[in-house]
Amino acid sequence: MDLKDQLKNLFPDHEPSPEETIEEVAHELYVQKEPMICKFEKRKGKATTIIEGYEGTDEDFKILAKEIKTKLSVGGTFKDDSIIIQGDYRDKIMTILKEKGFKVKRVGG
Repeated sequence: MDLKDQLKNLFPDHEPSPEETIEEVAHELYVQKEPMICKFEKRKGKATTIIEGYEGTDEDFKILAKEIKTKLSVGGTFKDDSIIIQGDYRDKIMTILKEKGFKVKRVGG
């Protein structure tokens, strides 16, 4: 005897309501007209790639940072309206951003 049968025995007059379907809406990132800046810096002797210039919300930028970090399997952070990625991954990051529809400008080196 499953749960529905047990509930039917306990509450014989109850009519189950039809189940509501919840539609999952994919979160879309704001694609801007101005290009994002992808630059290379050395911080404390280590190579870092910095992405700046996103005009959307901070939450969208954090989601974008997480996607980049997982696709490249590298560490990084979101700080002061910029994404800081460990290592020199400018070319790979630029291709990822272009696939998403962003305009990207390469700066430095």
